[in-house]
Amino acid sequence: MAEDQADNRRSRGRNPRGQGERLREEILVAAMRILDELGDDQALSMRTVTRAIGIAATSIYLHFDDRDALVLAVLNRCHDDLMRAMAEAESSHADPADQLRARTMVLGEWADQHPGLYAVLHESALNQRTDMAFRKELADGTVAAVRRCMDAGLVPAGDAATIALDLRAAVHGAVSMRLHQPDQPWPPLEEQVERFLTKLVGIRP
Repeated sequence: MAEDQADNRRSRGRNPRGQGERLREEILVAAMRILDELGDDQALSMRTVTRAIGIAATSIYLHFDDRDALVLAVLNRCHDDLMRAMAEAESSHADPADQLRARTMVLGEWADQHPGLYAVLHESALNQRTDMAFRKELADGTVAAVRRCMDAGLVPAGDAATIALDLRAAVHGAVSMRLHQPDQPWPPLEEQVERFLTKLVGIRP
């Protein structure tokens, strides 16, 4: 298989300037859409992706060595999208407590819009096998947001890292349960997040 892929790369040759990056982006977008529908990285096939965008099955290997490499690229893109959305949400508020509240709600809203991608991002087999250093950036951002609330005197002083971890665990649990048990009489996520912020962080409602 590896020799066949190498032969295919040599026979196809170099893409004209700019076309290679456009094709890679098309592949990535198609994979994201399919993974959002499947909610399972193991159910994704490279052939399914190439069929979705109408390219030769061998062309995908010019950009991604295998399925895991493609899924990992999707996870990185999801992470980047989340980080950008959180930054935009925070920038619309001056108060540190409101920034943390807005940042926390972004995760729930994104998961509601992309339940399949959320499952792959947090529950996939690849997630268990691969060291995804980019997740540390997300965690560090929450710690920093909690610390800003402490520095502003809006919440009791404490271990910002531990409190941020508790908050993330609570939100992820709430989001995951909503996805896996949709028939439960869930309250609005915003109400749950507000309770988490009050009980775990100490922010006044």
